[in-house]
Amino acid sequence: MAKVKISKKSTRIDMTAMCDVAFLLLSFFIMTATAKQPEPKPVDTPASTVLDKLPEEGVATITVGDKQAFLSIPDPEVRRGTLERISTKYGVNFTDEEYKEFSKIDGFGVKINELKGLLKLDAAKRNEPGVQKGIPFDTITNQLGDWVQFAREAQKAKLDEKFAKGEITVDQFRDGDLNIAIKGDAKEDYPTIKRVMDILQEQKKNRFYLVTGLRDENF
Repeated sequence: MAKVKISKKSTRIDMTAMCDVAFLLLSFFIMTATAKQPEPKPVDTPASTVLDKLPEEGVATITVGDKQAFLSIPDPEVRRGTLERISTKYGVNFTDEEYKEFSKIDGFGVKINELKGLLKLDAAKRNEPGVQKGIPFDTITNQLGDWVQFAREAQKAKLDEKFAKGEITVDQFRDGDLNIAIKGDAKEDYPTIKRVMDILQEQKKNRFYLVTGLRDENF
């Protein structure tokens, strides 16, 4: 009896459509992603096994390294409101262009009277080593404390406006104080970090975050 021959069919699958979708998704994520802003003071944070993450919004970060302090205010609106209050206290007037430029800077670390000069530099120049020498935060000249206090006031003013428009709830309004995180270098002296903590506690800000790097529990 003759064997029945089964015709062979091609097993090739046309992947053209899938490749098109993959490239479309890749293009979408590239175009919508926000580039990480360069830090004026990169630090090596101490290791920890804690997995808790910082809140995604409403957190200002104080970076401490080499006995220098830098401040990062993520919200451009709060950033501008903070500068307006600093300008009034220290009598340093800023132009509209300088306000716009400052609202683009995520982190900075200079004296008040050096800020206008910093804003004139391009982004790459600002973050070169030695350009920013930190915000004064000793017991005599505590400009860092003023920046933190005015940032909290600017955050509250923003929430007041949102609450008046009905954009946030009562609970969100009550819990809307600006969160603070301290990001200290692992080799930084403890008295320097303690001084930053004292500044926060002087403002009755007794709850804040400490930024650490992830460490393997087995080591």
